[in-house]
Amino acid sequence: MTPPSAQWYAVYTHARMELWARSNLWERGFEVYLPQYRKQRRHARKTDWVNAPLFPRYLFVSADPSAPGRRSINTAPGVVSLVSFGERPGLISDAVIEEIRGREDEAGNVQLLDPNRLVPGDQVRLESGAMADHVGLFERRSDAERVVILLSLLGREVRVKVPSNSIARVL
Repeated sequence: MTPPSAQWYAVYTHARMELWARSNLWERGFEVYLPQYRKQRRHARKTDWVNAPLFPRYLFVSADPSAPGRRSINTAPGVVSLVSFGERPGLISDAVIEEIRGREDEAGNVQLLDPNRLVPGDQVRLESGAMADHVGLFERRSDAERVVILLSLLGREVRVKVPSNSIARVL
């Protein structure tokens, strides 16, 4: 947990250098939080699941605003700069960090969609699999890891069971 005088800041990193920046900031003594989620990756006819940053090119760092070492954040390898508004670095409230951490599963990955918050009839989009980008209606939870959605295929409604982490709510 962050010390009482420390505050959270957003850090902008170089492209695909979030892990490297996190490591370098941690070595400098900062508390660093890089929220990640499970993402399906396809390459060369292979599909696998990998951890990916929830906010590409961003991570969070806790630092005391009056401490002289806070300026070393900008010079850490992998870091472009603190997210700032004019000359003042933007603060992230503890509540935001706690909300993100509260959505992590036991492996430390943020759950993007809580199937318990979906109600029948909500529109959802398949994010992965053979029917990626199809939009359907949430019908019900099947078990702890799967949900049933209704897809309109070839002029008729079809029930499909899919992993709950492969759908996203359509806004």
